[in-house]
Amino acid sequence: MSKVWFITGASRGFGRSWAEAAVARGDRVAVAARNGAALQAFADECGDAVLPLPLDITDRAAVFAAVERAHAHFGRLDVVVNNAGVGHIGCVEEVTEHEARAVIEANILGTLAVIQAALPLLRAQGGGHLIQVSSSGGIEAYPGMGLYCATKWALEGMSEALAAEVAPFGIKVTVLEPGGYATGWFSAAPRSVPHPAYGPLHDALDPTLTPDALPSPEVTVPALFALVDSVDPPLRLPLGSFALRAATEAGERRLDGLSAWEAVIRGADGLSATDGTPHPQEAGQGI
Repeated sequence: MSKVWFITGASRGFGRSWAEAAVARGDRVAVAARNGAALQAFADECGDAVLPLPLDITDRAAVFAAVERAHAHFGRLDVVVNNAGVGHIGCVEEVTEHEARAVIEANILGTLAVIQAALPLLRAQGGGHLIQVSSSGGIEAYPGMGLYCATKWALEGMSEALAAEVAPFGIKVTVLEPGGYATGWFSAAPRSVPHPAYGPLHDALDPTLTPDALPSPEVTVPALFALVDSVDPPLRLPLGSFALRAATEAGERRLDGLSAWEAVIRGADGLSATDGTPHPQEAGQGI
């Protein structure tokens, strides 16, 4: 059976590539983004299979209206892709409060609005799949991108809790963790005013932000389709070898740290660490 998609950030990059591929395989897609002209041109090419929805995801009321319109137009929503967001480059000390709020508004609150708008509809129809687009920066944090990575780590935590909350309703949640792709992220990401103290870090970072060659987002389509067509999709799915390596190495570093500090960690249980009494959390008494 063909699927109905709702994809944010669909005017370029991952969102556009995934929307084009979904239509090409016979699915129908509601595409949302701030660039309404690009969406309309795409819809003109594809006809009734595409519903263009100009949308700024930081406008909560507009998000709810767009999701409800897409559901009413197509009759259901099978896959909701939270792809829209913004990047930011700057060391933690360099980021202004205004810059931090802009990243959080888009990457967390905007994503939250889409989730909350979609859930009642998915629950009523008996299921659906929420795809949360994180990043390899949601696996490990990179110097010079602290606030951006913070939002992706927040997305990962929110999505993990969400997956457990909505599983009884037949709703699936997957966090995508792409590595670097030619999406235009690097050139579009705002930058904080650099502080002289971090000059060496920026000198080392800047060449990595302007790579000569990155894979096209189109190459991720087979992985995405395998994911949404699976009856048992994973909670997290790294995309690409870079992201897989990041996930593997981050996991190994955490395990090494736990092993090296295990005695200190267990000592923080107090008496339960020495008298055999189960910790309240381990005994199922919650946090």
